[in-house]
Amino acid sequence: MVKHVTIDRCRRALLGAAGALTLQGIFRPATALGQAASGAKMKIGIIGAGHIGGTIGELWIKAGHPVFFSSRHPEELKELVDRLGPLAQAGTVNQAIAFGDVAFLAVPYGALPQIGKDYGKSLAGKIVLDADNAVAGRDGAIADEVERDGIGVTSQKYLPGARLVRAFNTLNYMIFAREANRPAPKLAVPLAGDDQEALQVAAGLVRDAGFDPVEVGKLADARRFQRGAPGYGQNVSASELKQKLSLAP
Repeated sequence: MVKHVTIDRCRRALLGAAGALTLQGIFRPATALGQAASGAKMKIGIIGAGHIGGTIGELWIKAGHPVFFSSRHPEELKELVDRLGPLAQAGTVNQAIAFGDVAFLAVPYGALPQIGKDYGKSLAGKIVLDADNAVAGRDGAIADEVERDGIGVTSQKYLPGARLVRAFNTLNYMIFAREANRPAPKLAVPLAGDDQEALQVAAGLVRDAGFDPVEVGKLADARRFQRGAPGYGQNVSASELKQKLSLAP
């Protein structure tokens, strides 16, 4: 009799635990896509708080997202953080990566191999929006690699574990600042990535920043809007960009 009572108690305990886990899954989104779909604000860690990182980060803060800015000299970001208010923080790159549900990469492209060495393990499995551009005169040999293989494929090579999406690389930061949340039709921001969930999260963040996302294709297709390509430098609407790149309406 005692044995049967013990078994029943164990069974009830296990069922109770399973029920609790099920309820957790219902009430707490398990993925970044779940957060985005539920309208929850996402924590964003920015690596490189220069013109693009600072501008897009500010737009996300205005949309209600907590943002952690980072650079090689985080003490220089105090004025930015003070101006943007309580949703803004600043610190080291490691702190920004640990903070963010999503990371936003906005550094000179020549720094990418070192970032992969220093932070690749921390970025593995994380959605990373990559806004970097390769400039031959500044970035050296890696710019030749981008020209040969395409920028999406090259970025993924140096960040092999990241769920990479190319985004926010096609226009000057002043244009992004000026055109954000303009009346329809909104400014188009092309995207490319191999991970469909990461693309959906990135598209949501593009909308939150005040733009219209245009999915161009896989990372290999990111070369269609890399520096010097037909999709680069296009201050146009989504329908106009799709026409220029021969994408379906």
